[in-house]
Amino acid sequence: MSAVPGQTVGPFFHLGLEFPGMNELVPPGDPRAIRLHGRVYDGAGAPIPDAVLEIWQPDPRGHIVRQPGSLRRDGWSFTGWGRAGTDPDGHYQFTTLEPGPTEEGRAPFFAVTVFARGLLDRLFTRIYLPGDDELLAADTVLRSVAPERRGTLIATRDDDGLVFDVRLQGEDETVFLTYPRLRDAWA
Repeated sequence: MSAVPGQTVGPFFHLGLEFPGMNELVPPGDPRAIRLHGRVYDGAGAPIPDAVLEIWQPDPRGHIVRQPGSLRRDGWSFTGWGRAGTDPDGHYQFTTLEPGPTEEGRAPFFAVTVFARGLLDRLFTRIYLPGDDELLAADTVLRSVAPERRGTLIATRDDDGLVFDVRLQGEDETVFLTYPRLRDAWA
């Protein structure tokens, strides 16, 4: 068997990956809707105009939704999954609900996958909700991260909802996670 050259993901995400309402997990007019937004930056601190983020999340009660329909939004069903591309300034946004904890005493979070030009594979991270320092301190994943890096996994609040920037490299690089069983499945 001979080696084949590697291929990076992207940057042509607009070909076949976009669909109407992909970043609206709930309609923007939903009274419980929040905006989850931020920017994606490269190692030099420049915004990445052609990245894609996907989120998976439980509903506000912590229930993980297990129903089809994520690719065809019906305007009222919350499916817990969405996709957003970045604009020319590297900005992305979702209209969603704040996730609830999936277990008693567990910090609520969004699971995130990042695709961008120059990456050989997708990256995984989490976005934790700010505010409950006790829950955050008790979270197993956050406890496994060096204390000075934990802030890269916690969103901040603004008037519309939550802000979370993704930094692929460099100062304040976002902590990315590995899932060995998932990696082994592709080997």
